[in-house]
Amino acid sequence: MGIQQDTRPTDGRRGQLLWGGLAVLWLSAVAAGLATLAAYDNRPGADAHAPTRWPADSRLRPDAGRPTLVMLAHPRCSCTRASLTELAELMARAPRRPKAYVVFIKPARVAGMVDWERTGLWDAASSIPDVTVVRDEDGREAAVFRAETSGQTFLYARDGQLLFSGGTTGARGHAGDNAGRATILALLTSGTAPRNGTPVFGCSLFAPDDRYAIHDASGTSHADHAR
Repeated sequence: MGIQQDTRPTDGRRGQLLWGGLAVLWLSAVAAGLATLAAYDNRPGADAHAPTRWPADSRLRPDAGRPTLVMLAHPRCSCTRASLTELAELMARAPRRPKAYVVFIKPARVAGMVDWERTGLWDAASSIPDVTVVRDEDGREAAVFRAETSGQTFLYARDGQLLFSGGTTGARGHAGDNAGRATILALLTSGTAPRNGTPVFGCSLFAPDDRYAIHDASGTSHADHAR
């Protein structure tokens, strides 16, 4: 009879197989996590249904002598810091700066919290030359402009016509060259651009329980616009 060899793995071999399997699982988990983050970073927020002309019900005042830019922002959305960085770059590069507002929402549910909206983002916006920072009580300006996502930016012409609606970043929380900033800069420089809108990347301006009290000029709830 021939001698049969024991082909069962030794304890050392078992350990190698176990650690190898764990390494494969770990790498798979890391790859899945990175893919999820990448998908989140590149998923735009809800588009605004922007008024095609400057909304009469807005408490903001446009400038009849130059375009007016409005950015709606949530003071506690970390993605918005990149939007403000891009706004600062835009204002620095513009041959003639627009009248510019950064409007920070303050929902009705936090009305009693003093300075709730005065975060580091407020300070960052306030440091941009020629930008007026505004508190948006109950999110009414956001409703008037029909904005849904933090970082949503509008550019209106001197005659009140909407020129641009979109974001100033190419992904969530990522500053750098992007179509939104380039489009606004082209409109401010030459008056024309190859597009009039881009996706906006950021957090939702409204929590579900913030919407019920917000109405636009027609009496339609802000939630209705999002449907």
